[in-house]
Amino acid sequence: MADKLILFAALILPWLTLFFTNSKTIKRYMPVTIFTSFLMTVIFQIAYTYKWWIIYKWIVPWGYMIDISFVYGIFAVGTFWIFRLTSHKFPLYTIVNLIMDAAMAFIALPFLGVLGIARYENIAPWQYFLVMFGVSFIIYGYHKWQQKIYETDESV
Repeated sequence: MADKLILFAALILPWLTLFFTNSKTIKRYMPVTIFTSFLMTVIFQIAYTYKWWIIYKWIVPWGYMIDISFVYGIFAVGTFWIFRLTSHKFPLYTIVNLIMDAAMAFIALPFLGVLGIARYENIAPWQYFLVMFGVSFIIYGYHKWQQKIYETDESV
């Protein structure tokens, strides 16, 4: 029961932090948040196919394939805040992602294994780290492309 509570909290609580920002900021960073959730959904599908990790506990029927709490909760909103706080300086963005991805790969996911929620199977923590760190550059490029759209809209 405690594991389900953790999963629901990881899904819902991060979204409550958006009350600490304004609607203009949400509109500016929500496209990259949604794009990131899409990419993570694809990565989880690949991971399921190749058994990179096994999910033992979930809160939705398809949760054995995609950890909804992570992809649409903590990771999505975490992406929002990382972009909100660091996207204006690429070196800072890179350092923050390096730290967060390392923490996820080497601390958080192994802890989920201890809790019996999920564990690595056919991927090593350092490989997971490389995948996630690589994704951070893809989403940064997407965000910069989106910023050009905003600049174009403002000049019209």
